[in-house]
Amino acid sequence: MRSITTWARTKSPWVIHFNSGACNGCDIEVIALLTPRYDVERFGIKLAPSPRHADVLLTTGVVTAQCAERLKRIYDQMPEPKFVVAIGACACSGGVFKGNYSVVGGVENIIPVNIYVPGCPPKPEAIIDGVVKLLNSLKEV
Repeated sequence: MRSITTWARTKSPWVIHFNSGACNGCDIEVIALLTPRYDVERFGIKLAPSPRHADVLLTTGVVTAQCAERLKRIYDQMPEPKFVVAIGACACSGGVFKGNYSVVGGVENIIPVNIYVPGCPPKPEAIIDGVVKLLNSLKEV
């Protein structure tokens, strides 16, 4: 039998978005999720005002040397259990910026990633699918 906290977490996850530096293509798609056209609130997904209130960290963009410490700090401020979704080719692997002098790489080089949503930029439907798959994996635990 599932606990009440697991049920609540899967029915109403609060997400926070962090762009660690890129072209903003993925950011536009994440913002599109919040519009009535895609309506992520039907899944109970809500944008959190602070990392201390968030369950899921949506990361976009390649991790630069300047943003690596900030990304780690935001991740550390989130309460346990916390989950990370890497959105876009840059967040997944470094994308077209891989090998640049100021680029650390993908998000997994700084914090652990639970779900990868590839694409440049991925469609809002793909981002929703990734978050819903994350939530479904929580139900099985």
